[in-house]
Amino acid sequence: MGAPRVPARTVLFERERTGLTYRVPALLPVPPGPTLLAFAEQRLSPDDSHAHRLVLRRGTLTGSSVQWGGLRVLGTAALEEHRSMNPCPVFEARTGTVFLFFIAVLGHTPEAVQIATGRNAARLCCVTSQDAGLTWGGARDLTVEAVGSSEHDWATFAVGPGHGVQLPSGRLLVPAYTYRVDRRECFGRICRTSPHAFAFYSDDLGRTWHHGSLVPNLRSGECQLAVVEGAPGGPVLYCNARSPLGSRVQALSADEGSSFQRAQLVPPLPETARGCQGSVVGFPAPRPSWLWPGPWPVGAGSHLHLPRLGPGVQGYPEKGSEGRCGDSPRERRHGPGCGRDRGDPAPLSPSPTPTWLLYSHPTGRRARLHMGVRLSRAPLDPHSWTEPWVIYDGPSGYSDLAALAGPGVGGQSFACLYESGVRVSYEEIAFSFFSLRDVLDHVSPGKRPARCLPS
Repeated sequence: MGAPRVPARTVLFERERTGLTYRVPALLPVPPGPTLLAFAEQRLSPDDSHAHRLVLRRGTLTGSSVQWGGLRVLGTAALEEHRSMNPCPVFEARTGTVFLFFIAVLGHTPEAVQIATGRNAARLCCVTSQDAGLTWGGARDLTVEAVGSSEHDWATFAVGPGHGVQLPSGRLLVPAYTYRVDRRECFGRICRTSPHAFAFYSDDLGRTWHHGSLVPNLRSGECQLAVVEGAPGGPVLYCNARSPLGSRVQALSADEGSSFQRAQLVPPLPETARGCQGSVVGFPAPRPSWLWPGPWPVGAGSHLHLPRLGPGVQGYPEKGSEGRCGDSPRERRHGPGCGRDRGDPAPLSPSPTPTWLLYSHPTGRRARLHMGVRLSRAPLDPHSWTEPWVIYDGPSGYSDLAALAGPGVGGQSFACLYESGVRVSYEEIAFSFFSLRDVLDHVSPGKRPARCLPS
């Protein structure tokens, strides 16, 4: 057997001789095409406290190749006397709007200082684009609206980093985490804080924003979200989060991210010694399904009987589409909505399909090394993840995945934007493109398809 295939890589952002460093990638496909939006932080040095502003490169996908435009500084994605961090884009399909969320942190205040003092220095901000990232509006400071009085109990908070999601109901979700102050006074200092993942959400096409409840138990930080269709009891929202507990943490939501059930450790997804951000993306299982031996595995999560999130669809809801009445998050809270405002998202017709998940993260246990991707065919089961396929052999760090239509099994392809380097993981941010067939050929088990099951 030959050496494992490693996908081709294109360096999009590279550390400059002046010390400018690019970190924290985020990747968003925008239909039609799609156009690929690759975001990053531009820092004056690799240090978090030297983050400066956000940058963007736009790519056009043609077949299995991408033509990239030049680097652009997003000048409007900033607040005066603040540094812009943690790009987290999400696409609203009905209006064709890209929302780029980020946090604006006062001066050079490190996160560690905010945690130690219990004094938040972060603001929740976003900018929007109506033309797939060509132009951007001014920054909106959403802190008062979306965080509100909870800011008193949060030592600090951040979004993502990486992509957000839009649910079939139309709800927009932006992954986030906070360090909650559990005990404030201890000889004039903060005694105890704990990190918890959660989500910001909007049910009115992004006009207003709110925050959901925190993951209640295990310590969970930087996170990403995916919708899992085909689960027992209906689709659920899946959260995968960084944790200091030795492995990743997952939590499920039955109410579209308004709250989360108790989290579980995910032993097959180990963390590095100090932890690292990771990415997760959901996609429809191929039909007919090229599976490993045995039927569709519902796994250890099969005892969960969760209420449906809402009608399920494949792909993006159509821009400007009209749907049937009665099942959006707003309607479930306020009653039937045939008389809804024109701007309210309309539910879409049901078309549920089983969901697989792809996950990216460095595979090194002691250091951020060897970017790998893993597959789960039974996302509710925390033990369902494969061994990794290493797509870059060397120092690597933060990453973001995108699922794309393309050639191969099920017409499914993926893109990964990730930090990498020769000596350290923050020398560059690279882009790789690969198919589901590539993943199935390189993760274990599943070096080759066992049989083809009928759809």
